[in-house]
Amino acid sequence: MSSQKFSVYLTQLAEALREEKGPELAYLLKPTSDHGKALVKDFRGNITKHSLSYYEGSLESPWDEVAIQYVLVVNLCAKKRAADAFKEECTLVSLFLRFFAVNSGWTLPALFSILRDLRDLAFDVGPGTANMEEAARIISKAFSNCVTDRQSPIQESRKWGVYYVVGLILKCYFRVKRISLSKNILRAIEANPDIPPLSQYPRSHQVTYRYYIGMLSFLNEDFAKAEQELTLAFYNCYTGAHSNQERILTYLIPLRMFRGHLPSKELLQRFPVLEDLYTPFITAIRTGDIRSYDATLDRFERRLVDLNLWLTLDRARELCIRGLFRRVWIAAEKSTRVPVSMFHAALTISAEDMASEEAECLVANMIYKGFMRGYISHEKQMVVIAKTDAFPRLADRPTPFALLQ
Repeated sequence: MSSQKFSVYLTQLAEALREEKGPELAYLLKPTSDHGKALVKDFRGNITKHSLSYYEGSLESPWDEVAIQYVLVVNLCAKKRAADAFKEECTLVSLFLRFFAVNSGWTLPALFSILRDLRDLAFDVGPGTANMEEAARIISKAFSNCVTDRQSPIQESRKWGVYYVVGLILKCYFRVKRISLSKNILRAIEANPDIPPLSQYPRSHQVTYRYYIGMLSFLNEDFAKAEQELTLAFYNCYTGAHSNQERILTYLIPLRMFRGHLPSKELLQRFPVLEDLYTPFITAIRTGDIRSYDATLDRFERRLVDLNLWLTLDRARELCIRGLFRRVWIAAEKSTRVPVSMFHAALTISAEDMASEEAECLVANMIYKGFMRGYISHEKQMVVIAKTDAFPRLADRPTPFALLQ
């Protein structure tokens, strides 16, 4: 069985390989492209590995097999058989990696393209983690091939694909909630000091990598590092990538809140989903309205749990208490002596009925954590507040994330 269009496709493939045209090679291997659909039509549906064996040897190995696999993948994608298409794409990627491992960085555009397709097909298969884990395993082989390039000149090295490939692997792990597997890939980066500095890679590679490092740090409760990485990811993110910016801010906003940096209305208005989620919390913190804060926590509980944010925002309740106590101090005309009963009354109005001892305990906790400066005279039931800097700026606290530990 022969196909005129497939013969043309093989010629185009051979030319891209001969002239080392990476972007063109990437386009030729895209399963959703128009030329792929045209190939399937030209074969009139009679597409099997056996029927395509006619073309074996038409290109230097492994490209004859890659071309055959490509037609099989396109055909299965057209028939919406995602599971079978994923299996054939796995074979295609494995064949490509044989070629990639002995060539230089000009092949990176094609590598990026087929690895993205592999990940997307794994996601299209549907529920279950097996396919996404298999995709991550194959992509990890590509990472090894990038890292181990010792022969190519640095300008043409496969090492320039390291952080893009790592981003794909981490995305797979996060998708199937196997985040612990990320440690192996990060150790491999640390073990290879000859990888160029992250700052020399394309900005998109930097942003993706920093986002996932920030997320891993957030989940491991290394909040200072999480804030640093997510801040760099946000400021380097392409302004048109609205969904990526939103994804970063979802976790950066609560981290910045602990440092006393509340997001502006202008920023939140650009992201309606985040405006809906965070505005009630921010308003409650500004006004010291503990009851409103607690009600918002209850209202968004399911959503916050899914985002791994519930515990973080539950701990941020202390920012709300600080705001309330500061208002009490202002109502007392910023006196250096404020009765415990005033704080007790404010807590009763803003939150719920509680014993005077519990209110005194909350004041002591605020002092201990550095939210306010002073001490309590238990005998006189009086809070003695510092004359200067009674309520230090949150950003000036030496350990702004201490209450998250």
